[in-house]
Amino acid sequence: MESPQHDPVELIDQHWDLIAPFFSDPPRRADGKGRPRAPNRPILKAIFWILRTGAPWKDLPCHYPSRSTVHRRFQEWNRSGVFNGALQALYERLAEQGQLNLSECFIDATFASAKKGAWTLGKTKRGKGTKIMAITDASGLPIAVHVASASPHEVTLVHDTLDATFGFDQPTRLIGDRAYDSDALDAELASEGIEMIAPNRRNRSKTQDERPLRRYRRRWRVERLFAWLHNFRRLVVRWERHTENSLGMVHLGMMVLLLRHL
Repeated sequence: MESPQHDPVELIDQHWDLIAPFFSDPPRRADGKGRPRAPNRPILKAIFWILRTGAPWKDLPCHYPSRSTVHRRFQEWNRSGVFNGALQALYERLAEQGQLNLSECFIDATFASAKKGAWTLGKTKRGKGTKIMAITDASGLPIAVHVASASPHEVTLVHDTLDATFGFDQPTRLIGDRAYDSDALDAELASEGIEMIAPNRRNRSKTQDERPLRRYRRRWRVERLFAWLHNFRRLVVRWERHTENSLGMVHLGMMVLLLRHL
């Protein structure tokens, strides 16, 4: 059990001040009846504990609010768009500071096995699970995530992932690995003003120009993003049955990463 003096994910005053407006409480009943709600900050720290450790909700340490309160608040915030709103505010702050660069973006996917079953579940050679698609900016900051069944090919999930950006303009260039080598995808993105850069699969003739392909050398930045996200053990294995809850956990992981850059 974690001691009260140690939290695997800290929520310092500076970071809490940035996102606190989005975690405001609903108005009290006009008659003043009903129990007062538990404070939001300890509940968010409890959710971060679940995110970091990957532990079941029932294992939440006793120095946090009750597990039922924490889980109920997580679902309430997630379904009402609180996480999205907080992320949007963080991105606006990063953009104001000149920390976002969409001149080239990187796309990739990671596999998360589903141990208890889930919606949007797909079979692969690695077992049943889901894909977490992600796009980073030129520096490796996440700008979009999308959770989908693990069965479809990544090429078919590119547009859904681009649609999941938080109000950004389209990237100038999108760089991926061989899984994204597709003439149809190249043409679709080109019609939207996006240059797709990916090395050719071994069974295809060479079509990529060597000069833009040099940018592929920086694709490690999206792989580093997944390494960062996998530090949150709740994202390595999917335990949430509902897709919106699984995506909410990914958004929380993104929130922690962005806060570290502010």
